[in-house]
Amino acid sequence: MSVQFIKSARPGKPVTWYIYAYRGGPLIRKVQSPRKPALTRADHAAIAAALVDETSVAPNLFRWVIRQWCPSNPQDDDNPAKASPEWRALAPSTRRVWRGHVDLIEERWGKFPTAIFADPRMTAKVVKWRDDRAGTPRSADIGITVLSALLEFARLRGHVPLNVARDIPQLYKGSDRAEIIWTQDDMAAFEWHAWEEGRPYLIDGLQLAAVTGMRRQDLVSLTWDQVGEFAIVKRALKRSRGKRRRAVIPQTPQLEKVLDELRTRYRAPGVNNVLVNSRGEPWSGDGFGGSFNRIRDAANIAHVDEDGNARPKHLHDVRGTFCTMLLTEWELTDQEAADIMGWSPDRVAHIRKVYVDHTRVVVALGQRIAARTARDR
Repeated sequence: MSVQFIKSARPGKPVTWYIYAYRGGPLIRKVQSPRKPALTRADHAAIAAALVDETSVAPNLFRWVIRQWCPSNPQDDDNPAKASPEWRALAPSTRRVWRGHVDLIEERWGKFPTAIFADPRMTAKVVKWRDDRAGTPRSADIGITVLSALLEFARLRGHVPLNVARDIPQLYKGSDRAEIIWTQDDMAAFEWHAWEEGRPYLIDGLQLAAVTGMRRQDLVSLTWDQVGEFAIVKRALKRSRGKRRRAVIPQTPQLEKVLDELRTRYRAPGVNNVLVNSRGEPWSGDGFGGSFNRIRDAANIAHVDEDGNARPKHLHDVRGTFCTMLLTEWELTDQEAADIMGWSPDRVAHIRKVYVDHTRVVVALGQRIAARTARDR
């Protein structure tokens, strides 16, 4: 067996190398470096230990359960013989994010017997693990999410009787973004800076998101074959509450206008994607996301909460804008809007409560005040 080096180069991120003891073996070290790293003495020792460990991992160890759920080698992610159905069902972008947390979980608990997770008191230890990483709250929360998914896999296979990581509260307060949408001023500022930076093709993605409510990966993978005479019909690539929902987006006048403009874009031979970059090639999710965020940051598009704290608005926040349009301009029900967006009805009901109902109450109050003022004159 030979050592395996896997290079990860993502737009806007440092080049990262993952060193595995062998193809399909455990991760030995992760290095941020533009060049392929050299093996250290410690690496050689870890590789030797891994070679011994590979033939002697006891089924009672938690590391064994981890390997049943998630393969050590990312190249095996879609291999039914190496990856569990639950892991294969995750979107590729989710796997990339989760894999680093799987490594942290294996480092922390992999050498212990799986039976330790049969004790309800382990919840306190899991919470402490989360709290020890509170300096990066979002990452700490993702770690809990990954551990919970892993333990649920173990519970369903009879390895543990309960999931001690379930229902642990999140640390990251920015995870609930229901109150954040993109305004017309935000979109105008983004478009101006995109032209200034020579990246007008990014505007296409923003406009398409505003009239479809699609997630980033669904936007960049949308093809003209999925655009019908009366609707866009697309199976969402990301799961919502465990279900991969089908999005059916009607042809509104706003959508038709955007699609007419996008049809004029140059496309390389064989390319059928609705969104393309300046070379006429399809965008990758990470490529579009990194470029989009750079323009957003240049335009200083951020949400300021009641305490004066600012945080950047995401492309994902445009979905709330679209949902609000469906509920106000088209007066759809929660179920109808959910079917269009591939969301759960509960999510749409929350959007309605935050934006639509509150806005109507304020407008009605303003109208009453104006009418009373007119009578008193």
